[in-house]
Parts: sequence; structure tokens; C-alpha cells
Amino acid sequence: MRTYSVTPNVDASAWFVKLEDVAPEEVYDIKSEAIEAAEQMAQENTPSIVEILDEDHNVIEEKKYKGL
Repeated sequence: MRTYSVTPNVDASAWFVKLEDVAPEEVYDIKSEAIEAAEQMAQENTPSIVEILDEDHNVIEEKKYKGL
């Protein structure tokens, strides 16, 4: 199962979407855009999980996407 994470940069001026918490797949200026992109990636690559993290890298929300 793939895990996509949405995490802020050091000063929360940008948001990263990462696959398996490795190098960023994409960088976004707005948190909601980053979440939307991560959700789209997860839906296209089910089964997947989207984890939304805070500045301390704690998971504040998790969404699961299952295949058919």
C-alpha cells in the first residue's frame, strides 16, 4: 500500500506531497492544493493512504483509498 504524505516546509510557506516519505513529488504554495493533489494521486494508485502532517510531522489526519 502506498502512503502519500502532505507536510509543510520549515516555515510552512510551502507544502510538500511525498510518496513513502521520500523526496517530494510536488511542492504547493497552498495546503488545500497539496491535499487535493495527494488525494488525486492516492485515488489513481489504490490501495493508498494520504497522511496530513503538522509542522512537527505528527499525523493530524489520515484518509484511506481502496481499490475495487
